[in-house]
Amino acid sequence: MGSGCANEELTWSGKKAREKRRREKTQRKRLLALGVPEDAVRKLNAKEVRQLLVRPQATRKRWAVK
Repeated sequence: MGSGCANEELTWSGKKAREKRRREKTQRKRLLALGVPEDAVRKLNAKEVRQLLVRPQATRKRWAVK
């Protein structure tokens, strides 16, 4: 008799809150490396952070020191 699960490789574990925090922290570090000021990064929510990282060259140009 089988275990009830034909292929265990097809089962996925759930998303973890710890991994989400790690990803968001890494993304914020990437924005800082692109030249976005720290106080501006702090004010952004997660969705805005991801949106800025979609086009890193445009983000770098937008926040360039003049």
